[in-house]
Amino acid sequence: MPYARAVSSRRPLLLLESANLIAGTSNAVVMLTIPWLILERTDSALAAGLAGALTGIPGIVLAPIVGTMVDRWGRKTVSVGSDVLSAASVALFPIAEALGVLELWVILMLTLLGAAFDPAGYTARKALIPDVARAARTGVTQLNGIHEGVFMAGWVLGPVLGAAAIATVGAVNAMWFGCAAFLLAAVAVAALRVPNRAERPEGVPDQEGSSLFSGSMLGVRLLYRDKAVWVITVAVAILSLAYMPTETVLLPVHFEELGRPGEFGLIISAMAGGAMIGAFGYGRIAPLFTRRGLALTCMLGASIAYLPMAFLPPPWLFLASGFLLGFAWGPMEPLLNTLIQDRFRPDHHGRIYGVQLSLFYAAPPLGEIVAGAAVEGVGVQPVLAVVSVCLLLTAVTIVFLPSLRGLDRPTIAGPDEAAGAPPPP
Repeated sequence: MPYARAVSSRRPLLLLESANLIAGTSNAVVMLTIPWLILERTDSALAAGLAGALTGIPGIVLAPIVGTMVDRWGRKTVSVGSDVLSAASVALFPIAEALGVLELWVILMLTLLGAAFDPAGYTARKALIPDVARAARTGVTQLNGIHEGVFMAGWVLGPVLGAAAIATVGAVNAMWFGCAAFLLAAVAVAALRVPNRAERPEGVPDQEGSSLFSGSMLGVRLLYRDKAVWVITVAVAILSLAYMPTETVLLPVHFEELGRPGEFGLIISAMAGGAMIGAFGYGRIAPLFTRRGLALTCMLGASIAYLPMAFLPPPWLFLASGFLLGFAWGPMEPLLNTLIQDRFRPDHHGRIYGVQLSLFYAAPPLGEIVAGAAVEGVGVQPVLAVVSVCLLLTAVTIVFLPSLRGLDRPTIAGPDEAAGAPPPP
């Protein structure tokens, strides 16, 4: 009986993290498969870069809106709907192939469609963390690390499964695995028994306006008002602009030319494996650092770990570099979650996450298009060298930003300020 009670109390955590793991795995399979499919059919790095860029466009526009939807319509409702629609969009790849219409422009349109649904599920699952932690009698800080570690575990499994699927059933049919995974994630969240919405504190008026747009603009204002969180958000976006072409363009081109999908999958998995361990360790690591110190350590560590990749090293060194890069970056996502939870009202978490996600989506497409064009002009290795220099210079610059000292203030938005009223003088 004690064992049964323990399992029952942990049920919300197990369901949320099952959905998180499955969704992360599915996204990783799809992310690996699409550029491979394009390179197989067109041999164009620019086209692969364009596909990577397209995945960011819906998030730029929709992430703040879906964040408001999460707060207003409910976390579970939005998460389940997002995963079901993602499953349908992924299934359209093999259906289009069966109909003989899976040309490049169709691949790009389906990529754009699928990317429109991803931000909603990702944001909704993050917003569920505090309530699931209470229901499972787990510390929120601990669950932040678990949540991001489990998500990265999906990115460990996904590239390996995706590479195996490409090698056995082909890139198109690999999409069926992604479709099934998204449906399983929807079932897991639907079974959660926690409140669907975070309620507004009693006595605090609704100052958001009636439209989704006005609610989203409130999220922008609240995030911008907290200068320290705003600056760290922008810093992460800039680093993403420089880094993301590595996974979506540079490494796929390099390993597709070598005909080694398995090696590519292992390197992506090594990055995710390092990030998974770093995220799981967040609960133990966080008390040892100031929040500013932890953020700067993550950024500098990841930038330094990236440097060996610029030389297209032997596979063992590629794997080691990728693992260390992921390990250094791993605590950053739980740290960002903790900052939002500590400094903003629960019924605003969805839109704050949404605004952050929009910025994170906005940065990489430019880098991916530029990297794709540059690879066709000068090759992979020179572009990797430029990326490594940009990452290191950006991380060093961030160290000297005075605004980040505010990360260590124990600031929680008061009722008036969190509701959108001007802060007191």
